Amino acid sequence: MAGSPVSARKLEGKVAVVTGGASGIGERTARLFVEHGARVVVADIQDEAGARLCAELGGVATAVYVHCDVSVEADVAAAVDNAVAAFGSLDIMFNNAGISGPPRHVSIRESSVADLERVLRVNLVGPFLGAKHAARLMVPARRGGSIVSTSSAASALSGIASHAYTCSKRALVGLTESLAAELGRHGIRVNCVSPAGVATPLALDFMGLDREGFDRAIEAMGNLRAVGGAMRTDDVANAVLFLASDDARHISGHNLLIDGGMSVAVNPAMSVFKD
Repeated sequence: MAGSPVSARKLEGKVAVVTGGASGIGERTARLFVEHGARVVVADIQDEAGARLCAELGGVATAVYVHCDVSVEADVAAAVDNAVAAFGSLDIMFNNAGISGPPRHVSIRESSVADLERVLRVNLVGPFLGAKHAARLMVPARRGGSIVSTSSAASALSGIASHAYTCSKRALVGLTESLAAELGRHGIRVNCVSPAGVATPLALDFMGLDREGFDRAIEAMGNLRAVGGAMRTDDVANAVLFLASDDARHISGHNLLIDGGMSVAVNPAMSVFKD
């Protein structure tokens, strides 16, 4: 939280790259990282929003913006190199950039290979490149590190997103596990978070709903009363902070579902548990 005592800051002295960092989950996570003592490279294609965010976070002493299309390897390589140039090291890589792809109601009969390839390029190749170039710097630095990627509840639930999106996010879990198996010997942990619906600009546009309507739709998908209703970007950012910090020093190769129990929800009328 802003104004937290120094002793509570979990990322003091760390340097992070956040892709898709100019809005939504990425923006909130970048803010939280800075609140916890990190210096941040915000990498995005939203130049005005990214530059404005970095100015709000304290400018070049704390946060710098780089234009980065995560489907372009040269852009991703430049983003991680920028972390070292600006702040001297790289400790955390948050592969957050993603796209939704076609609406979920598009049948496989009408789905195009071009849509599939476009979504995979951003949602899977992007994190692959982020991990590749983060490891390029982290391994020889011998400082360890944490790589976190944004997957989705679609990695565990079927029928809630398009075929292309579901494929990309399930494959990302496999990539996470494979990377953890390789990079653990270098002290680098690799995990992913899998949120259910969050009212980000991308999600609202995909669903064609305002925030109130989106929240009602998400709450209707599962019994979320116990967790305070539909989630916010804060809920995801806090989970990423945990995985990026030393609090999670023995956690690697894990897909952390952030869904209020939706992935294990049952029809209340059929439940054996009674109030």
